[in-house]
Amino acid sequence: MSKQSSDADVAFISALAELLNKNDLTELSVKREYAEDDSLEVRVVKQANIVQVAAAAPAMQYAPAPAAAAAPAAAAAAVAHEDPAQHPGALTSPMVGTAYLSAEPGAAAFVSVGSVVTEGQTVLIIEAMKTMNHIPAQKAGTVKRILVADGNSVEYGAPLMIIE
Repeated sequence: MSKQSSDADVAFISALAELLNKNDLTELSVKREYAEDDSLEVRVVKQANIVQVAAAAPAMQYAPAPAAAAAPAAAAAAVAHEDPAQHPGALTSPMVGTAYLSAEPGAAAFVSVGSVVTEGQTVLIIEAMKTMNHIPAQKAGTVKRILVADGNSVEYGAPLMIIE
């Protein structure tokens, strides 16, 4: 594929990330068809004020991963200087899935900012492959920040909350 097409794809991905932020969306998924066996699939997800871009392409097409990595790097630079994942009290996701802050829709949240928790207490649920996984507090303390919204997708290792 030509450099011109590659540059056009990078511009397309950047435009999607801008559209995501401008319209206060959390996720966009687009498939761009070039020819019968030539396409670009892009999924842009916003989590904890960070924009992530994932792109997939057929084997015969160029690999857009290095170009796609530029968009999250630029977005991460614009985010506040503190990285919640590096905080010593960060509770990180043990799996990929959907985070839920309460046991069922409409029920009270397991914890809120300011809640005192004990080690092993369930603080949220992550649904993965139709299984509800209770996520326990890794230590006793006070919930200082909740970094995910109810029903948002989470990645492995993503910070979920800060417990001090």
